[in-house]
Amino acid sequence: MGSVKDYFSSLGQGIASLVKGLTVTGKELVTPKITEKYPENRETHKIPQRFRACLELIYDKDGRHKCIACGTCERNCPNGTITIESKMVETPDGKKKKKLDRYIYDLGSCTFCQLCVTSCPTDALEFSNDFEQAVFTRSKLVKQLNYLPEVPDPEPTPEEKAAAEAAKKARIEAAMKAAAAKKAAAAAAAGQNDGTPAVDSQKID
Repeated sequence: MGSVKDYFSSLGQGIASLVKGLTVTGKELVTPKITEKYPENRETHKIPQRFRACLELIYDKDGRHKCIACGTCERNCPNGTITIESKMVETPDGKKKKKLDRYIYDLGSCTFCQLCVTSCPTDALEFSNDFEQAVFTRSKLVKQLNYLPEVPDPEPTPEEKAAAEAAKKARIEAAMKAAAAKKAAAAAAAGQNDGTPAVDSQKID
C-alpha cells in the first residue's frame, strides 16, 4: 500500500514541477525581448569610449603606421593572440632595417587586457569600439591588421644620396684599416713568438 502511495505522490510532484516549468516558459514567450530593436538602433546606440572591441593599427592620413616590428606586443600577450612577421630591407644609405611584413591578430582568443597597447613603444596600436564582430566561422576572427598597401619611403635627395655614399665609403675604409691593423698585430705577435725582431705596425702604411 505504501509503494502505491509513494508512486502517486512522486507522480503528483512530477506533474507539479512540469506545470511550474511550463509556466516560466510561457511567461518568457510573451515577455518583450531586449534585442527587439536590434539592429535598427545602430545609429543611435551609444558605445562607451573605453569599450574594447578589436585591436587595430593606427594609420595616419598618408596610409602609414608606426609599427616597427619590435615584437613587444607579441611577447606581452598572455595567450599568443598576436603574431608578428618581419622582413629585412636595405635603406638608401646601405644599412639593414627591419620592417613589419604581416601583423596577425586572433580576435577569438583575445582577452582584451590591452597589454599590447600600453606596452607599444611607438603607440602604434589601439582598440576600436566597433561591437559588430560576430562571424559564422572561427577563421574569420583571424585578422591581418596591416591591411593597407605598404607606402614606399620617400626618395632621398641628391645631397642625402651623396652623404649616404660617403658614409658607406668611410665605413668600408675604416673596416679595411681595422683589418690591416689586426693582421699586422697578429704578424708581430707571431714574430715575437718565433724569436725574430718585431715589426712596428705603426710604421707600416
